[in-house]
Amino acid sequence: MTTFLLARHAAHDWLGRGFAGRQPDVHLNAQGRQQAQELVQRLASFALDAIYCSPQPRTHETVQPLAQARGMAIQTEAAFDEVDLGDWQGRTFAEVRDQPEWKHWCERRGSAQPPGGEPFAGVAQRGVEGLQRLMHGHPEQHVLVVSHGDPLKAMIASHLGLSLDKLEQFDIAPASISILALGEGWSRLHLLNAQGPLR
Repeated sequence: MTTFLLARHAAHDWLGRGFAGRQPDVHLNAQGRQQAQELVQRLASFALDAIYCSPQPRTHETVQPLAQARGMAIQTEAAFDEVDLGDWQGRTFAEVRDQPEWKHWCERRGSAQPPGGEPFAGVAQRGVEGLQRLMHGHPEQHVLVVSHGDPLKAMIASHLGLSLDKLEQFDIAPASISILALGEGWSRLHLLNAQGPLR
């Protein structure tokens, strides 16, 4: 068994207004930097054996204070990257709201694909496969994975057997922690979207 602590990156200025996507210049704002500092104490009672992040700078910035406090390296794992949003990257929600692909994205995520981007089902597949690889590489260990809201939702939904069309039924907030235990042929969600102190 491997215990995964699944963290969403902390706050940045694109939240709530548009698609940050994989833009390289998206960094944590003041609130996000505070959330990153708070993560050190929030996870103080947890042993950690490895830290993996999406390639995006905001995930690394989220976990940097914790990694520094523990003297741990941050490893990059492309399987946990943000969705490739294609033509939507860098656009506001208001700019895409009238597109038919947007309605499909909101209501039928399992078969949705942003214009010029990747199919969402592929996001779920690469995330699940990434966790499987880490499970085999870190047996009986605690692994912190820092990723993004939609990829984390996709991974959790897949392990719970939920349709990807139902992702709007639960939230993954910035700087939240979810805990997933993963073994050969089974999984168990112990915590979802925790935003306060953890024990």
